[in-house]
Parts: sequence; C-alpha cells; structure tokens
Amino acid sequence: MSASLAARLARRELRGGLRGFRIFLACLALGVAAIAAVGMVRSAIQSGLERESAAMLGGDAEIELTYRYASDEERAWMRSMASTVSEVVDFRSMAVIERGGETERGLTQVRAVDEAYPLVGQVRLEPEMGLEQAFAGEGGLPGIVMERALTDRLALVPGDLVRLGTQDFVLMAVLARYPDSAAGGFGLGPRSLVLARDLEASGLLAEGTLFSTHYRLDLPDSANLQSLEDEAEARFEGSGLRWRDARRGAGGTERFVDRLGSFLVLIGLSGLAVGGVGISAAVRAYLAGKTETIATLRTLGATRSTIFLTYFLQIGALTLLGLAIGLALGVLAPLALAPLITARLPIPAEFAIYPRPLIEAALYGALVAVIFTLWPLARTENVRAATLFRDAMGAGAALPRRRYLGAILGLLAVLLAAAVLFSGTWRLTLSTAGGIAGALVLLSLAALGVQALARRFGRGLRGRPGLRLALGAIGKRGGETGSVVLSLGLGLSVLAAVGQIDGNLRRAIADDLPEVAPAYFFLDIQPDQIEGFRERLDGDPQVSRTDSAPMLRGIVSEINGRPAREVADHWVLHGDRGLTYSATPPEGEEIVAGDWWAEDYSGPPLVSFAEEEALEIGLGIGDEITVNVLGRDVTATIANLRRVDFGSAAIAFVMSMNPSALAGAPHSWISTVYAKEEAEAEILRDLADAYPNITAIRVRDAIDQVTRVIGGIAAATRYGAAATLLTGFLVLIGAAAAGERSRTYEAAILKTLGASRARILASFALRAALLGAAAGLVALGAGILGGWAVSYFVMETEFSVIWSSAIAIVLGGALASLLAGLAFAWRPLKVRPAQVLRAQD
Repeated sequence: MSASLAARLARRELRGGLRGFRIFLACLALGVAAIAAVGMVRSAIQSGLERESAAMLGGDAEIELTYRYASDEERAWMRSMASTVSEVVDFRSMAVIERGGETERGLTQVRAVDEAYPLVGQVRLEPEMGLEQAFAGEGGLPGIVMERALTDRLALVPGDLVRLGTQDFVLMAVLARYPDSAAGGFGLGPRSLVLARDLEASGLLAEGTLFSTHYRLDLPDSANLQSLEDEAEARFEGSGLRWRDARRGAGGTERFVDRLGSFLVLIGLSGLAVGGVGISAAVRAYLAGKTETIATLRTLGATRSTIFLTYFLQIGALTLLGLAIGLALGVLAPLALAPLITARLPIPAEFAIYPRPLIEAALYGALVAVIFTLWPLARTENVRAATLFRDAMGAGAALPRRRYLGAILGLLAVLLAAAVLFSGTWRLTLSTAGGIAGALVLLSLAALGVQALARRFGRGLRGRPGLRLALGAIGKRGGETGSVVLSLGLGLSVLAAVGQIDGNLRRAIADDLPEVAPAYFFLDIQPDQIEGFRERLDGDPQVSRTDSAPMLRGIVSEINGRPAREVADHWVLHGDRGLTYSATPPEGEEIVAGDWWAEDYSGPPLVSFAEEEALEIGLGIGDEITVNVLGRDVTATIANLRRVDFGSAAIAFVMSMNPSALAGAPHSWISTVYAKEEAEAEILRDLADAYPNITAIRVRDAIDQVTRVIGGIAAATRYGAAATLLTGFLVLIGAAAAGERSRTYEAAILKTLGASRARILASFALRAALLGAAAGLVALGAGILGGWAVSYFVMETEFSVIWSSAIAIVLGGALASLLAGLAFAWRPLKVRPAQVLRAQD
C-alpha cells in the first residue's frame, strides 16, 4: 500500500516538469556522457586492433631477432610451420639528398622488405600504385617510398633522388599507410620502405650494424599459436628469439591505449563526483521548496517511509532520464566525430555501439546519483507536521539515520569495486579514489574554514559596507559557500594536478640534460672507421669533446643459473640491452663496489654492472649473469658495481665486460660529439660524406620528439580535466541560481536602507570573486599535493611548484565564480523592494 501510494504521489510531483532539476540532469548527463564517450573511443580502438591484429603485426606470427639474421635451422623450422615466410630488416639510417650543390640529410627508420611483403593487409601509396611498381624504380635505379613527414621535411617529390649509404634510390611515392605501422614501436625518424636486395651495395648492413630482423609467418588456419610459441621457445632456447602473434599483434600500443583509456575514465569519474555535488545541491534545494508539501502529507498521516519513497521514486525517474541523455550523447559524439578521429589516429579504429562502456557509464552514473541523493532524501524524515507553523527543513539531525549512512558506505564500496573491475588496475583506481575522497574532505573543511574566517573578519569592518556585506553572505550558514568551494574546487583540483604533473615532467626532461649536452649521437661506426672518425673531430676547434665506445646488443637470459624473468621483473631484463667492453673504468663513473679487472686480463668473463639497476634486480658482487650475444651465451661474473648517470646524455651502459669476453664478436662503435651549434651542420656533412653508412641522431630532435609524445598524453588528460571543470561550472551555476531568491530579498532590504544598485552589484561581484579565489586557492593546494604524489611515487622525479599554472588556477576560479554570480545578479537588482517584502510577509 505504501509503495503504490508513493508511486502515485511521485507521478503527481513529476507533472510539475523539470523545474529545479535542470542542473541535476545536466551534471548527471555530462558526467555519464564523458565516461561513455571515452569508453566508446577506447572500445573502437581495441576492436580495430583486434580486427587488424595480424595486419598490424604483418602476419599471423612474428619471430624477432636482434643484431643478426635467422640461422639455417631457424629458417627451416619456420618454413616447415608456415605456408609463407617474409623477412623484414629494420634499422635507422640517414636519407641524403643533393640539390643545387647542397646536401641535406634526414634521419629515417628504414624497413627493408622482401617480395612477400606484406603478408597481411595493404600498403597505400600516393600517387596510387602497387608496391611492386614502386620498388621497380625508374632510370635503372631502385625505388623507395617514404612517409610524408620525411618528404615534407626534405622537400621531396616523386622522381627525386635519395641516397641511403652508398646506394641511390628514386622516390616513387609517399607512404600513406602500411599495415604493420604499429609493429615497430617508437622510432626516432619517419619510415622508409625499400627492397632488402636493393641495399646489398649500400654498405648499411655490415657486421656489427644495429638492426633487427622480423620473420612474419603466414600460418594455416588450424595452427595453434600457443603451441607454436612454446615449441619455438623450447627449440631455440637461449637464441635471443622473441615471439609475437596475432593474439597481441599491437603489442605495447594496445596496452597503452587501454591504460590511457582507463586513466581518462577515472578522470571522468572524478568529474561525475563533481557532478554529484551538484546533484546533491539540486535535490536539497528542491526538497527545501517542498517542505510545506511534506509537512502537509505528514499531517494527513503519511509515514516517513512513504514520503521517502515518494521522492526517491521521483528522483529515480529523473536519474533514468539523465542517464539516457548522457548515454545518448556518449554514443552520438564519438560516432559523429568518427571520421575525424579515424583520420588522426595512426592505428585502426572500428566505431560502433559497444555495450560494455555504456554499461560502465550507466552503472557509475546510477551509483553516483543514488549516493549523492540519499543524504538529502534521508532528511525528509526530519520534517514534522509542525513544520507548517515554523521553518524546519534543516532543523532535524545533521546526519541521516544509521541505515542510510550504511547504505551510502555500501554503495561507495560497490562503486569502488566496479571501478577496479572495469579499469583492471587496482593501484591506479584506489589512488584516484583516494585523491578524490581526500580532495572532497579537504574542500569541505576549507568551506567551513572560509565561512568561519568570513564571519570573523566581517564583524570588524567599518566604513566598507560592500566588503562587509560580501563577507557576511560568504559566512552565512546554509549559504552557497559549500557548494561553490566543493564543485569549483574539485574541478580546479583535477586541472591543477594535471598542470603540475605536466609541468614537472617537462622540467624533468629539461633538467635531466646536462648544461653541456652532446650535439649528436653517431651509430653504426665500423671498427675500421673509428680512427678516421676521431681524427676528423680531434682537430676541430669547434668540438669540445668526443666520447666513443664499442657497442653490441645482448639479452640477459639467466641469473645464477635461473631464467632471468623468474628472478625479477625489471626493464633491464625486458628485451635486448646495450653492451660494451673496456679494459679501463669508464671516465666519469665511480666504482662503488668490487674492483676493475687488470688491463691485460684474459681469464673467465667478468662484467661490471650499474649499481642502481643491480640493487633493484637483487644482484651483487660474485653473482653470475648469462647474456645472449648474437645467439651465443656469455656467462660472466659480476666483478664490480658502477654509479651510472643515465640522465647525463653521455654514453652509458648497464653492462660492460672485459675485452677478451667478447673477442671476435661482430660489433660497431657509437660516439657522442659535443660541439657548438653553428658547427653541427659542417660536422654532419663531413662525417656523412666520409662514412655514408653511419647514422647521426641529433639530440635536440630526439628530445623534441619525446616532448611531443608527452605533450599529446598531457593534452588528452587536460581534455578530461576540462570536462570535470565544466561539470563544476554547471554546479556553480546551479548554486548561483539556487541563491537567487536570497539575493533578491537581500537586494530589497539594501535598497530600502538606501543602497544604490552599483553598491549592491559590487557586493555581489565581490562575494562571487572571493568565493572563487578561495576555491582556487584550496584547489591549488590539493592539486599541488596530488601532483607531488604522482611525480614522487609514480614518475620518481623531483617536484617543484609550477607557479604559472598555479596562478592561472586561482585567477580562473575567481573569474568562473564571478561570471556565474553576475549572471544571476541582474534579476535581483531589478525587483522592487515593496513587492519582495510584501511577498515575504
């Protein structure tokens, strides 16, 4: 009976329309839409990666080798398992263009392919032509295709000549898209494609050159990928072979998209928490206007549960409407922008309606709506029949009854569990939830502190009526101070934290570079070239320093006889690492444990290990590590630990062995050159002309590229934070609208006492600006604390306050609050005092 009566009463209440619930709907819809849209884009990318997994890998499976080609045994096994095997060689080189007597050079990531490439997918060229036609070239020269970033940088058009090493090519087309674009990971230069056989006379793939080979396998439909992986790793154990297949063809790209998407969803959830403040304020304001109705129902015999259920059902129906609007926006926005997003993404995306992100967004929205409405709804039980004769909506207990508090805590636990389940990373989820909860507590306490300070300083003011009125309104109990500080403050907190993290990350990159950084890294210097290389630089007054070292690549396969990955999960043990040899300790590196070997030492292999990395892995003096170098295992004993500064931009290796341990192993040299900026072009020209096979990486260009990647990630995060801030601004507007009635009465009183419109407006504006500045200051504190935590514990970088971002946050808070306050100040100024005061009587 109580439920049916509550349902009838709720239907009658809903006949009044959406008056009082517009901000409620806007906050809920915006938060849900943001989460749904991010989830839809993430699902579209994941679906595209799954659909194009084999194409992105370049085949059904891939075997990667570093620094060498496959052996006859490995090739025979691959041919026995696959219907087709395609060999791809990947390395860096310099593209050289001679034009009008001048020479230009650009770093490029070369992919040398065979006639079977690509096994899966299509290569798209501009102008349109087949890859076979492009590689055929013209005028007796082989063809090359390059990405537009490189052709634009070097001002190339089809038909121009390009040299790689000592081999000339003719540019046939621009490489618009190729199927395995994500398989190569991060590269320092745009991509170029050539036929591998056309590089035979280039001198680029000599012994010791830094390159990797990729063998793509076209497997039968019945092939069991897991079984093949297990067989390959068992048969060629210790060979340095790395297996990938279509189950995870996108590799790190897929993981990055998933993690970034989860992070953005959690930022969206923080925006929904901001919206929850607006939801709570809207419900509280609505119920305050229904006090007489509730008291009348109590007089007529309605029970507490009937009244609670009446408004719970009404708000539940409006919640469903808000969820529907939010989900519709979350679906329509990505679908409408799909062509633009797809064109800008370097990876495939398949836009459609995906249920999972919509369920996730709807669940978050529903839980947040119930959590933030239960508290004000529970207070309807405090309204008694006597309220008809006195104002008593807020006269009851400050806290709801225990069962409501228990329900709120239970729903918070469900929300947290859902966030952990959907994000798949409990650490990130719990840290984000802790940050949101901490910010809400801090902002709530700050709101109380702001009110207390306003009351204290407002009493002592004489001769400043405008400021006194503003402080009186801020210090008023039950006013809009709490809503403004919470809503605007939480949105600004997220934005402040993002700004501090971004600024400190960029500063860390800049600060990690020494005051004098090398101009170039030179790679692939052959042993018979190193003396001539040094001679050119030693006599140049523009060159202040040159460092050189032999360079090999190796994989740490075992530690003390156990597989390395079983001992520790550390970046040194992931993939291949740079390795060198030296008879003497490296200059500038301190031996902190053990002793260096004698210069003429020729005994069992010894290795020097970087101290910090050794401690993280759990290595010490006397431990043995096995390093696979070019398919040969070298087991060495750790003789000493060195303090290595990898942030110095100088040559630095985790591992350095005694020379006899690597005797006879093919290798090349690397070198860093410190020179004045105006001399860089001449140095590059002379060395590249004398040694066409070497690769030069300009340090400034490499840093710029890393900075651009970080900037892109920071931009995506800022967009999410902006959505949170927009929700906060909506809540701010709701708070200003809810306070319009009290400002109207206040303006009427002040006009009666002789105050001018200008003075009243100045008081309203000052109140809004002070509240916004207070919210900005508190948000700045929370944002700095959050930024420090992420920088120190996650990124392990030093932290300092980015004051430009900090000042912008405070000023932005004051401006946002001022605009919202002024928007709802004009109507109270226009109302006649007599009309307002008669209505109040």
